[in-house]
Amino acid sequence: METFKVEFADRLSQLPPYLFSEIDKAKRKASEEGIDIINLGIGDPDLPTPDNIIDSLCETAVNPENHRYPSYEGLLELRQEFSLYMQRRFDVHLDPVTEVLTLIGSKEGIAHIPLAFVNPGDFVLVPDPGYPVYNASTIFAGGIPYTFPLLADNDFLPDFDQIDPQIADRAKILFLNYPNNPTAAVANREIFERAVEFAKRHNIIICQDAAYCELAYDEHKPVSIFEIQGGRDVSVEFHSLSKTYNMTGWRIGFAVGNREIIAGLRSVKTNVDSGVFQAVQYAGIAALRSPAQVVADIVSIHAERRDILVNGLNSLGWHVPKPKATFYVWAPVPPGYTSSELCTTLLKQAGIVTTPGIGFGRNGEGYVRMALTVTKERIIEALGRIRNIRL
Repeated sequence: METFKVEFADRLSQLPPYLFSEIDKAKRKASEEGIDIINLGIGDPDLPTPDNIIDSLCETAVNPENHRYPSYEGLLELRQEFSLYMQRRFDVHLDPVTEVLTLIGSKEGIAHIPLAFVNPGDFVLVPDPGYPVYNASTIFAGGIPYTFPLLADNDFLPDFDQIDPQIADRAKILFLNYPNNPTAAVANREIFERAVEFAKRHNIIICQDAAYCELAYDEHKPVSIFEIQGGRDVSVEFHSLSKTYNMTGWRIGFAVGNREIIAGLRSVKTNVDSGVFQAVQYAGIAALRSPAQVVADIVSIHAERRDILVNGLNSLGWHVPKPKATFYVWAPVPPGYTSSELCTTLLKQAGIVTTPGIGFGRNGEGYVRMALTVTKERIIEALGRIRNIRL
């Protein structure tokens, strides 16, 4: 009798193990060994979803009308709310019918958009270090990721002059992400102006991942690429309710921008998913209609945690810049360690989960990412453990 053999598609061999899945495995193993884990690894907020959003879900989940297939594009009322948010926040006016699309979290949209525009052999410009899904989505579409470096010497911003123009002419998509994960860097209008000019010159779609645009500190106000002249001609922007409203498990976000780009993404989505549970969409409406103080309180908590962690690490001899946005700290590793070695040491000797910079790309080496997703008391405990192991 012949033995059945499973053969994976070649594209899977091009993918590294998904970074955060590997971190979860290491965390589980340490927990099974009885170690008290302080998890600064994955950016999953520990704060609860605000009550008004939960109340909306509870009210709408019992309505049988919401138990059926939702619309592919999302409720028009929700898309109108997304459009109002963009108008209120960035003074950008978008047609909720043709320029706004509901997503099952922004990750889903980022993963699917190359399928609409990238043919096998096309290049996609991917930041390094960067969110791993940019690279993976390119490979799934048969494209070739071409990485461009984000370096400390340039404030972790792209230098478009250093991108090979012959590659750029063959590229279909440029991924940007500001405020940035993992570096916590922020971009000003000038960077987006350069990006738009570059995209127009080479006929490239800009996919700007704006998931952290509301988590900003010290009066910093992230901008939208649509505030830049011509930005709307070449761009789509991905937004998420996950980090802003502590809704990571709810899976709801949205894409906005050029109507033809949105139409391409919509075409993919209508063939591979059936939209967001309608009660969750109503909860999304409630989130966007929340008083401004709801988000301000969340940001304030993260700002306090940021100050405790950064000041504490620097008091131990580290040299960590204070981020202006996101809930990440991008910490240069102390001398004598690689990023993976430091993460292993922190986990085994201190029970602290962190993310090695190398997992975000070759240029992430020399850094670890720490997420501000535990209480300030646990951050203080983590600092004490780091002090005790004398890195």
